[in-house]
Amino acid sequence: MTSKTDWQVTATTIYCDAVDDEVTVLVYKDWSTRCTGYAKYREPTETAAAQLKKNAKRLGRRLECEGLECHRITQYKEKLAREAAGKGR
Repeated sequence: MTSKTDWQVTATTIYCDAVDDEVTVLVYKDWSTRCTGYAKYREPTETAAAQLKKNAKRLGRRLECEGLECHRITQYKEKLAREAAGKGR
């Protein structure tokens, strides 16, 4: 992505159904990303792993972080790119 932005970093908090929790997705000016869910659930602590297991049992499905290339992050970056492209017109 090469669209120019007038921000250094932007963030949004979303519900991530992959881990059954709210996470914050950050996109930086160079289009790199960070997700608080990735940091918490990709290699979870014992406490986070126990919470995932409990929630998975309640929901009846496996819960697992999909990594930094998950569709939630990609969709947010694409939305920002469209907005940046629209401002450049």
